[in-house]
Amino acid sequence: MDRAGLTKFAWLSIAAALATIVLKASAYYITGSVGLLSDALESIVNLVAALMALAMLAVAARPADEMHAFGYNKAEYFSSGLEGMLILLAAASIVWTAIPRLITPRALEQVGIGVAVSILAAIVNLGVARLLLRAADKYRSITLEADAHHLMTDVWTSVGVVIGIAIVFLTGWNRLDPIIAIMVAINILWTGAKLLRRSVLGLMDSALPPAEHQAIKDVLSRYERNGIHYHALRTRHAGSRSFISFHVLVPGDWTVQRGHDLLEQVERDIRAAIPGASVFTHLEPAGDPKAWEDTSLDRF
Repeated sequence: MDRAGLTKFAWLSIAAALATIVLKASAYYITGSVGLLSDALESIVNLVAALMALAMLAVAARPADEMHAFGYNKAEYFSSGLEGMLILLAAASIVWTAIPRLITPRALEQVGIGVAVSILAAIVNLGVARLLLRAADKYRSITLEADAHHLMTDVWTSVGVVIGIAIVFLTGWNRLDPIIAIMVAINILWTGAKLLRRSVLGLMDSALPPAEHQAIKDVLSRYERNGIHYHALRTRHAGSRSFISFHVLVPGDWTVQRGHDLLEQVERDIRAAIPGASVFTHLEPAGDPKAWEDTSLDRF
């Protein structure tokens, strides 16, 4: 699929957010549960995040140009970063709403209908989240991944709220409703912090995950067994793209053509191990001491 085609998943997320806002707001109106209100507030965050995801996916799909030779993939980090900040804002709003109800509890009304509506909203979010997770894994999109994890957090939030409301209904302990709302806020606060951290690391050109880094080393180790050496291995990722660079050391009496053919093969093997990667290599003569003095980039 062309990267521009990923926007259809953002539209799906927008539709899910609108549907769940209506459902959860209705559940809050029916029951008066501040727990359900906190759930509805989080769905509003989902809607804003999905709109931002739509915009950033469209930007990230732009082809590389003279001003952005490596493409626009990092635009996705702005989406996930904003989503993280909105989650933090939603958590603060939930606590602000729950504290007065904790001080002055209020009995819930028509619990059965409200719970049924909330469960329906959770089912909608669960289905969309699973679709987004599959798409995020297939197309290496941090925007879709962030949106999917946020929706899954919303699902578990709904489950917690529904269980809490059921306990309130059975026990009559009305203060449990705002207590659960505050617990929900703490949970989504953690989710928001993780999203922010990952977005910041992406913008700072953090290295590829350990599993992918090891896959690169496994490829290069096969060449080492044949007397080919490497060093100065560096990696970074930007949205869906991965960038890998390293130096390859070969016998000094090799021809340029032979060295070039080797690098072409090495790069093909790396791209096979890390799909979509951009690989940059530098050829050096193993017999030249200066080639081994490049220790400032040597990570091993």
